[in-house]
Amino acid sequence: MPGGLVALLDDVALIARVAAASIDDVGMAASKAGTKAAGVVIDDAAVTPSYVTGFTPDRELPIIYKITKGSLINKLLILLPAALLLSYFLPWSITPILMLGGAYLSYEGAEKIIEKLGGAKHGATLEDPITDFAQFETDRVKGAIRTDLILSAEIMAITLNEVAAESLVTRAGVLAVVGIGITFVVYGAVAMIVKMDDVGLHLAKKPSTLAQSIGKLLLLAMPKLLVALSMIGTIAMLWVGGGIVLHGLEELGVHAPADVMHAVQHAVEGLTGALSGILGWLTGAIYSGIFGLLLGGVIVFVLHKVLKIGHEVEAH
Repeated sequence: MPGGLVALLDDVALIARVAAASIDDVGMAASKAGTKAAGVVIDDAAVTPSYVTGFTPDRELPIIYKITKGSLINKLLILLPAALLLSYFLPWSITPILMLGGAYLSYEGAEKIIEKLGGAKHGATLEDPITDFAQFETDRVKGAIRTDLILSAEIMAITLNEVAAESLVTRAGVLAVVGIGITFVVYGAVAMIVKMDDVGLHLAKKPSTLAQSIGKLLLLAMPKLLVALSMIGTIAMLWVGGGIVLHGLEELGVHAPADVMHAVQHAVEGLTGALSGILGWLTGAIYSGIFGLLLGGVIVFVLHKVLKIGHEVEAH
């Protein structure tokens, strides 16, 4: 699934080039920046389907539409102006902001793992009885848009970091192209994922044996796909969050954590011959994920056990 989402990201680069045909520098910069944000895009696309879990099929697309609209508002009306102002007046602040976002992603990922392992849950969960479906939908949409704001901030900050040397107009164009392109790619993919079971049910009722077989396969695959997406989303949170913090520490002069990662990567690459590129990258990703898990675990402990922030509910 990550490979497929990264492949979809190439479409974002294509959208960027077409949209900026009259200004090639914007298109090229958007393509490069969009690729750099691939990890966060995987996270976004993997996490979002969970926000429509528990709703009837007729509410799934309207909810995704609301989240998409909120995501565009996040990127274009809130984050884009803020990013331009920061890049102009406080360019040094981009790295610390990225690190704060990385720490938040690490916290979210670690909290999900702790809850899965039987730890206390925080806030309402899907296992709780739903008494007001309209309010439940509103809360879920708000939660999705809030999470999107964090992930979008990471995407915009990564993008801005890639085009920091460009003119203000080019930076604005790149941020807009990447923001719009990634939003439609991510939520278009999410819409297809969540409606896959409806397509399967439709095909299963067709007279054609082939159509019925495909329909049954889709119906059987959907629950497993959603579970896999949840796992991928959690892993991506830790990998992306840990990697962002490691890179930020390195830029701020704290080299030891990243130096250890690079040393391990080089050792693996030296031992694996033809597979050195893939296994070296995988080693770095695993290291970043473990670092993110440890960092997130510390934040969870401080927030929930020391500062007592977050309402604990019984784990079912």
